[in-house]
Amino acid sequence: CGTVSATAMALSSLLLLLLLSAAHGAAAPPALGFTRSDFPPDFVFGAATSAYQYEGAVAEDGRSPSIWDTFTHAGKMPDKSTGDIASEGYHKYKDDVKLMADTNLEAYRFSISWSRLVPNGRGAVNPKGLEYYNNLINELVKHGIQIHVMLYHLDFPQVLEDEYGGWLSPRIVEDFTAFADVCFREFGDRVSYWTTIDEPNVGPIGSYDSGIFAPGRCSDPFGITKCTAGNSTVEPYIAVHNMILAHASATRLYREQYQAVQKGVVGINVYSFWTYPLTNSTVDLEATKRYQDFMFGWTLGPLVFGDYPQVMKTNVGSRLPSFTKSQSEFVKGAIDFIGINHYYSVYVNDRPLKEGVRDYAADMSVYQRGSRTDPATSEYAPTAYPDDPEGLQFVLQYLTEAYGGLPIYVQENGKLIYFLATPISKLLIQLFI
Repeated sequence: CGTVSATAMALSSLLLLLLLSAAHGAAAPPALGFTRSDFPPDFVFGAATSAYQYEGAVAEDGRSPSIWDTFTHAGKMPDKSTGDIASEGYHKYKDDVKLMADTNLEAYRFSISWSRLVPNGRGAVNPKGLEYYNNLINELVKHGIQIHVMLYHLDFPQVLEDEYGGWLSPRIVEDFTAFADVCFREFGDRVSYWTTIDEPNVGPIGSYDSGIFAPGRCSDPFGITKCTAGNSTVEPYIAVHNMILAHASATRLYREQYQAVQKGVVGINVYSFWTYPLTNSTVDLEATKRYQDFMFGWTLGPLVFGDYPQVMKTNVGSRLPSFTKSQSEFVKGAIDFIGINHYYSVYVNDRPLKEGVRDYAADMSVYQRGSRTDPATSEYAPTAYPDDPEGLQFVLQYLTEAYGGLPIYVQENGKLIYFLATPISKLLIQLFI
């Protein structure tokens, strides 16, 4: 598929975006080996980036540091790389959009750097940041490319992290809603597709359980790298709880103040696996269902049904935050579509619930593997990523049936490259092709 820039193949979250929405009638990218007529007329092809991996220019035009600047500048990446330059999208976006148009891409999803648009985390909007995103959006409009915006793609403003701990504090709900308000107000006349948060069902595991993502918090024995602070058994659940409340708050704001005029939709993104039971035994079938509840139901359960899956409440116990009655009513139904990032499938079998201190993986109480011949592991560290196109079909069918037939956007899809690196031995570096 087409690239956005020469370096974006490796440094950006560049990927094939299969969006089930209105097509522009353009031909499919020729390198894919098929034509537009092979797909329904409402099938859209596109690409995507995330701000920290794409824009660069981290200290230019009033942008403040994000937690990823702090994390990478502390040497936390195995190769000691940073996003200081990345793909230089901040300066090269016009060339990149032209490449998209030349490649016949029909849609583009990008994320907005909170630190660039609202450098203090709240309050004044940065004129230069506003100008950049307006220019990018206008360039996409000029080329007839459908615009999809991710409000938050893991790059939290460091100033708010320092002030109150970011996603670990309920104060984030008000600040995230205010940030979303700026985006809806300034860009909503040209943007109809809004995704609030990227992968809340796995990002917080890297950030607050294993410690391999910014802000790099974890506790023994669960950290993959050595963390100086954190609690792996509790913090991922707190962070996701606040993400759900923040998403619901932003969605309610959009519906009340913008949707009638702008006619857009607001959804959330989840990382997806398809899960096959290793055997047809009752315990393995139950383990597969439990995996799906932990993977999808953790985020989507509250937003569709108003609460977490029962198996999570049972296994996690008091470490899982509770929704008040009013909060449950507030989050229920606060979603217009489900976005998924899907790459591969896993085989699952039962693992007895561990006694003593547990983190998310132990709470799930399953073994998983990339193929039937892989060794069993409680945390997914496969030896290979077998191609399984049928797994994507199964995921779409499952989500449609399990979560009320909401529209589903396949926002990322491709091939993962898994690097074993030291000292972060299980870091996933995603090269999207």
